[in-house]
Amino acid sequence: MQRARGLRGVRSFAVSFVALAASLGVVPAADAAPAVDYNCTSGYFCIYSDWNGRGTRCQWKQASKANTADDCSFIQKGQNVRSVWNGTGHRVQYYTQTNYKNRVGSTPAGAGGNLQGNYQIRSFKPQ
Repeated sequence: MQRARGLRGVRSFAVSFVALAASLGVVPAADAAPAVDYNCTSGYFCIYSDWNGRGTRCQWKQASKANTADDCSFIQKGQNVRSVWNGTGHRVQYYTQTNYKNRVGSTPAGAGGNLQGNYQIRSFKPQ
C-alpha cells in the first residue's frame, strides 16, 4: 500500500510538471536533431505527422499562417503534429486554434524536435 501511494506521488508530480511547462509555453524538444534529419527547406517552418521529422510534412515559407488546415493534408485529416523544425530566421510561436488562439509553444530559429504529439498546430506566427 505504501509503495502504491509513492508511485501516485511520482505520477502526480510528472503530470504537474507537464501542465506547468505547457502553461508557460515550454514544449520539450528532447529529441532535437540536425535539420538534415528533418528534411525542412531552409527558410521554412515545417510540421510533421510523426516523430523525428518523419511522416507527412507540411511546410510554409510565409512568416505566419492563420489556418494550417488550408493547405496541410494531415491536419485536414485530423492528425496531430508530432514534430517540428523551424528553418526560418526567427522564433515561431504556434497555437492549437486558428487565428493565433491558444498558444501551445514556440521553437527558436534553426531548431526543432518532438512535441507531446497530442494536439494540432492550427496557426503560427513569429514571436
